[in-house]
Amino acid sequence: MNTSGAQIQRLSPEKASAIHDASLTILEKTGVQLHFEEAVEMMRKAGAKVTDGNRVRIPASLVEEALDTAPSEVQIYNRDGQSAMLLGGRNNYYGPGSDCLYIVDHRTQERRKPVLEDVAEASRVCDALPNVDFVMSMFVPSDVDPEISDVYQMEIMLNNTSKPIIFVTNEFKGCKDAVAMAEVVAGGSDALSAKPFVACYVNVTSGLVHNEEALEKLLYLSGKGIPALYIPVVPAGMAGPVTLPGSMALLHAGALVGVVLSQLNRPGSPIIAPGCGLTIMDMRTMVTPYCSPDGKGMTHSMSHYIGLPNFALGGVSESKMVDQQAAAEAALTLMCETLNGGNLIHDMGYLESGLSGSLTQLAICDEIVSWLKHFIAPIEVNQETLVLDLIDEKGPAGNFLTDDHTYEHFREHWYPALFERGDYSQWEEAGSKSLGQRAAEFVDKLLASTKQNALPTDIAIGVNRISEKASQGP
Repeated sequence: MNTSGAQIQRLSPEKASAIHDASLTILEKTGVQLHFEEAVEMMRKAGAKVTDGNRVRIPASLVEEALDTAPSEVQIYNRDGQSAMLLGGRNNYYGPGSDCLYIVDHRTQERRKPVLEDVAEASRVCDALPNVDFVMSMFVPSDVDPEISDVYQMEIMLNNTSKPIIFVTNEFKGCKDAVAMAEVVAGGSDALSAKPFVACYVNVTSGLVHNEEALEKLLYLSGKGIPALYIPVVPAGMAGPVTLPGSMALLHAGALVGVVLSQLNRPGSPIIAPGCGLTIMDMRTMVTPYCSPDGKGMTHSMSHYIGLPNFALGGVSESKMVDQQAAAEAALTLMCETLNGGNLIHDMGYLESGLSGSLTQLAICDEIVSWLKHFIAPIEVNQETLVLDLIDEKGPAGNFLTDDHTYEHFREHWYPALFERGDYSQWEEAGSKSLGQRAAEFVDKLLASTKQNALPTDIAIGVNRISEKASQGP
């Protein structure tokens, strides 16, 4: 969805340029630590200076060459090979997150450890919600071996949705297993590379420290032509300066490392830049908040400046339950991400600063996105919408309610599925329910009325063989 009619830019081009130049200085003067020998050697051969074994100083020319070959748009398909998302520019797509340690059960309101069935239900709800564009696992299942929970999550998502999947894995082996499963579904590695319906979210230690697992995943994914979301995290005041521009320069430097390595490995390979990762620490609680306004939009400005798609974060809350705070923060963050040009806006349905998730909250976020999509849609101004002849015909005291033109166009207005619009007596007749109650019931009805979007049996068996092998260990 393009937001050309409604947008903001947190950083001016001049400020983004200054931060980009600062990042180039950091890469060339300070350097980064790469904890993967293959990545170090790749940088050395390309002209980077290597000291102390893995301290790599990267010349600006190497970054510029990489930015020239990295694609500015990344096409993502669905499980059936149909075009689903064109990442880049200011196109917005929305989805949940991954790996919440707790679930706030929509049936009981209980906060508890998730199980495999919760991952399956989340995937089914995401598949059914009209404004969820991509799927992530939402929860870490507690009823399987934690070392291979990522493999089970991937199998469940593949078996419950045809929408694009953003997966996260615990270790490098899990990444290979997830890709192998996707290749079974796509019909082979070449087919998946030609029409990728999956992408991998790679967590990077910080802007200047790149862990072995992240680097190994990046090179593996870029070698296969599968989109990698390479996202360093820089908490301002901890892993970076307390001032936001300083920490943004560190984060952006780390993102550029991912761009350089991906393009050295395979020029033209798809790489997704950060639209999140710049955080602060609440010095009163020592919690890293998800909804702070401080750094919002800065990462988006930097990704737009270098012309790469971004992985953003919205629909989240610090609240521990589905309440007024949860709805307010979800709406604020989704509005912010949308108008700042977030491409893949993830973590819808998140509560408790990312520790827990809720299908009820996810449904509310879907409603908010529906509102936003209508708000930013282009306004058609033409003879049919100005309708001057009809205005003249009706005159100053005209009533348009029963007119054919009204009947033909009234459905173009936005109508809510969950938000209350009736008068007080209508609300009472419907049970005097809160938004949270209505959304929880909506999720129940959705799960009861929709069938599992399962893989064909022979493909499901092939996918299961990979997870079964993973469960048996090395």
